[in-house]
Amino acid sequence: MPPNRLRPRTRAVLLVLPALVPVVAVVGAALASAALLSLGLAPLVGEPQLSLDAYRGAAGDLGTGIGLSLGIAAAATLVATVVGLCLALAATAAVRRSRLLGALAALTIPIPHLVGAAAIGLLLADAGFLSRLLGVDPSSWPPLVGGPLWVAVVAEYAWKESAFVALVVAGVLSSRAASYGETAALLGAGRWARLRHVTLPLAAPALGATAAVSFVYTLGSYEVAALLGRAHPEPLPVLAYRLFTSIDLAARPQAAAVALTTAGLALVVVLLSLRALRRLAAER
Repeated sequence: MPPNRLRPRTRAVLLVLPALVPVVAVVGAALASAALLSLGLAPLVGEPQLSLDAYRGAAGDLGTGIGLSLGIAAAATLVATVVGLCLALAATAAVRRSRLLGALAALTIPIPHLVGAAAIGLLLADAGFLSRLLGVDPSSWPPLVGGPLWVAVVAEYAWKESAFVALVVAGVLSSRAASYGETAALLGAGRWARLRHVTLPLAAPALGATAAVSFVYTLGSYEVAALLGRAHPEPLPVLAYRLFTSIDLAARPQAAAVALTTAGLALVVVLLSLRALRRLAAER
C-alpha cells in the first residue's frame, strides 16, 4: 500500500516507531530485570528461587510510602494545575502580559529540580530568607522544610510544574480561545459564561494531560523529597534509593520491589488519565 494511502492513525504510529522502540526496549529490559530480582529469580547471591520475600520484607515501609507518595503528588499536582491555569488565563488576556508571563514561565522550566529544591530550602527554612525578611524568630517559624506536612516538597514541585502547565495550556488557548470567545461574546455571553462554556472546555484536554504528566513525574522523582523532606517516613523513590544503596545486599530485592510498585502506580495513573481524556474527547 502506498504511504499516502495509509490511515492517519497508522501513519502516526509509523512516524513515532523509531523513537518509541528504543524507549520501550530500554524500559522493558529494566522493568524485567527489576521483576526478576524482586521475585528471587535473579539473586545477587544464592540459587534462583521464586519468592515474595522482598515484598514481605518491604511491606511495612511500602504501605506508608505509597500513601505518602500519592499524597505529595496529588497536592503538588492540584496546586500546579490551579496556578498554571490562572497563569495561562492571564497570559492570554493581553499581548504584553502574555509575553512577560510566557518569558517568566520559560525561564522556570530549564531550572533543574535539584537547584529548585535548594532554592526552596533556602527560602522556607527556619533560618531562611523568608523568615528573616518577615523578622520572625527561627524558633517560632513553622517546620516547612523537613516538617510533618512536606510543605517545602509540595511547594517546589508545584512551582516547577505550574510553569509547564501554564505554557501548554496557554499555547492551546492562544490559538483557539480568542475566536470562540469573540463568537460567544457576539451571541451575548458574558465574561464568566465565556470562561465556563468556552475557555475551560477548550483548556480541559491540555490541562488533564499536563496534570497527568506532573503527577507521574512527582510520583517517581527522588531528589526534592530527599533534600527537603523528613527522614521518616519515606516516599517510594527515596525508599527505593536507600534500599538499593544499602551495604546489605539482601535489601536489593526489596529496592526492586519498591521500584516496581512505583512503576505500577504510575502506569495505573497513565491508563486512567488516557481513559478520562478519551471520554472527554468523545463528549466534545
